[in-house]
Amino acid sequence: MPPLENQRQNQGTDPSGLSPAVAAGFNSAAAAPLGSLRRQLLVWLLVPLILLMAVNAVSVYRNALDAADMAYDRSLLASTRALAERVSIVDGKVVANVPYVALDSFETDTLGRIYYKVTGINGETVSGFGDLPPVPPDVPRSENYPALVRFYHADYNGQPVRIAALLQPVYDDSMRGITLIQVAETTDARRGLSRQILFDTLIWQAGLVLAAGLLVWFAVRLVLRPLMRLKEEVQTRSVSDLSNLDPALVHKEVRPLVEAMNGSMSRIQSLIASQRRFIADASHQLRTPLTVLKTQAELAQREAAREHCDTAALRGMVGSIAATTDSAVHLANRLLMLARIEHSGGVAPAPVELRDMVQQVALQLAVPAVAKHIDLSLEAEHEATVQGQPLLLREMVANLVDNALRYTPAGGSVTLRVLPGPVLEVEDSGAGIPAAERERVFSPFYRAAATMQDNPGGSGLGLAIVRDIAVLHHATIALADGAGGHGLKVSIAFPAGA
Repeated sequence: MPPLENQRQNQGTDPSGLSPAVAAGFNSAAAAPLGSLRRQLLVWLLVPLILLMAVNAVSVYRNALDAADMAYDRSLLASTRALAERVSIVDGKVVANVPYVALDSFETDTLGRIYYKVTGINGETVSGFGDLPPVPPDVPRSENYPALVRFYHADYNGQPVRIAALLQPVYDDSMRGITLIQVAETTDARRGLSRQILFDTLIWQAGLVLAAGLLVWFAVRLVLRPLMRLKEEVQTRSVSDLSNLDPALVHKEVRPLVEAMNGSMSRIQSLIASQRRFIADASHQLRTPLTVLKTQAELAQREAAREHCDTAALRGMVGSIAATTDSAVHLANRLLMLARIEHSGGVAPAPVELRDMVQQVALQLAVPAVAKHIDLSLEAEHEATVQGQPLLLREMVANLVDNALRYTPAGGSVTLRVLPGPVLEVEDSGAGIPAAERERVFSPFYRAAATMQDNPGGSGLGLAIVRDIAVLHHATIALADGAGGHGLKVSIAFPAGA
């Protein structure tokens, strides 16, 4: 076991580097159903909207409270100034001339309780409620009004009050100084107004949320209607209907999904078509050798049943049966290889040493070459590594060499070359293929006239298999005349850097 795998097992992690618990969490999250798209859209639209409206309600409420405080503070300052106008100096003393009616209006107000206090130049209480809370030292002067006034909150007689403290200068011929006029108001009216503002704000925001929810629900329903139509169209289709869906039925953002579905159905159509073609080709091509095989077997049975059996004739019939069986097996193997190539697109490629593979194929096919007295040689001075599927690449080389040996007359030559690029060449000294037919020989079951004379039992699938394997490996294949204009040279150029 590699050290890295040992380390992962010792740490209790999976190959992705995650702990089992974390990996299980990710896997369970990925496997969990997504649920309703309409519900998710409503949640993701309404929840942030409700949060934003809640923040907006708080902001509106605070702004309204500030506005109410400013309005009540202005009224409180007006009362303080009215009281300050009645403060004067009489016989060297600060006095507050507050009539009974004014005092009564200060003490009992319809909106709340009003208290006041007038403090003289020396800090003495001139008039009003002497136990009103003093001005805290850290209260700044208000910048909202052209007056030396301070506003602050305090508690008086167990009630929260808002106090305005105004510094009022007084003077006569004998003395001058600064007096302090304080007017306090209970916060009942302010609280009532605050509650009313809060209630109105919440009612308004709730109405907005409800209206927005209804609008979002209708909008989501309207937006998802094309998807529902697409779903109905897919559901009502027959099993054999694999035609493309119209991307114009859905929105632009969903069209890539529809196009991907169309691509998938196109691949399924191609797969079904290839399977049908394979079944048709196999049934058509195997019908002839199987019929011949059955006829030969019946003739052999007939001959064996005769009283005076001709041993030589029976031996010839058995040989014909064996040859026909070999031809049928060869054809079936070629057909199965074609089917295998069509389903090999998803296999991961691996590095393949081209020179070693060609050498192994040449050694395996050396026996039929020696039997026909064919000079089979290999020219490969450089290593060549390609990325691909070893089994298919080996089948491609074997088909090229087998075709070259089949169509090369006795005493001829077949040369294999591995060139930089990398490029694979197979050159023979046979009859070759005319230039007019070189494109057609890649079609399954097509055979050139010259090749039918040299090998009448061929299947016409060798070069088709070679072409399909080359295309699968992004290689290009070319046919040309051999040396001196005789024979055939097949060149397969693999991608540079492969």
